[in-house]
Amino acid sequence: MQLIFHSFDLELKHTFTIAHDSRDMQQTLIVELKDGNFSGFGEATSNPYYGATIEKMITSLESIRSIIEEDKLTSPEELWAKVNPYLADNSFAQCALDEAAHDLFAKKKGQKLYETWGLSIDRNPLTNFTIGIDTVEKMVSKMQELPWPIYKIKLGTDDDLRIVRELRAHTTAAFRVDANCAWSAEQTIKFSGELKKLGVEFIEQPLPADDIEGMKKVFSGSALPVIADESCILESDVLKCYGLFHGVNIKLTKCGGLTSARRMIREAKDLNMTTMVGCMTESSVGISAIGHLLPLLDYVDMDGSLLIKNDPATGVTFDFGKVIYASENGTGAVLK
Repeated sequence: MQLIFHSFDLELKHTFTIAHDSRDMQQTLIVELKDGNFSGFGEATSNPYYGATIEKMITSLESIRSIIEEDKLTSPEELWAKVNPYLADNSFAQCALDEAAHDLFAKKKGQKLYETWGLSIDRNPLTNFTIGIDTVEKMVSKMQELPWPIYKIKLGTDDDLRIVRELRAHTTAAFRVDANCAWSAEQTIKFSGELKKLGVEFIEQPLPADDIEGMKKVFSGSALPVIADESCILESDVLKCYGLFHGVNIKLTKCGGLTSARRMIREAKDLNMTTMVGCMTESSVGISAIGHLLPLLDYVDMDGSLLIKNDPATGVTFDFGKVIYASENGTGAVLK
């Protein structure tokens, strides 16, 4: 196999703001594994919150280039285990490599990735579309720009309930809210009853990840289910979230790719927790990889490619929340 790097600056259609970040551009690394006429693609974005940079990812992967290129790709899972001792502290790099390995493996088998896993796509969940923090007028405008069946609303302001009430006046779509660690336990419990009346399905990561005692109160007192995000980064975190959250939101970049995400999904299901996979602001490469996990999920947030205006790839597309797979095998991702 040949290891190739492609880096891009993804331009956002709108300034994207959450409780601890605001940006107009997103740097991303696309890893290509080439074997003869076949190329597999994987992706990981930079992320200052987790200390992930393009340079760190490339440096980590370059340090094991010979291991990667000499591998026969008997299975993506075997490659993941082989490189993990070197990439355990750089899950973003491992994610990009793992996605590329899965894509290449499935393409060489002449199958779509979900087919190599023996999955049916008949009952896939719809993806939400995310509305970042902004003035209410601009948030409403974003909804009107893209009518959608489910919106995830980023919160963490001094006026969160008013925002949701105002948005509700303009749509009958289902809502999900994500506070990105910005609330207290008391706020969350107080807000939950009103949010439920406003058609909110669940609350994502209301408290800081280290507020265990607060989450115990929320878990028992919230009128809505609570889903872990920042509290569920690695495989070892799933069990830690049991009894504190009703479900987990798994990010491929944070856990190290599709291989580890599938293990986390299985563990969460064994614990009777709901399963969700979320995205960063990725191109169609990373988003297409997520799409093949849909048969395993209760919820999905894979709108990243819809938020950018210079997507360097093609892959899955969307029809009012429904994911449409590309005609190509593997994940379906192809660089333009």
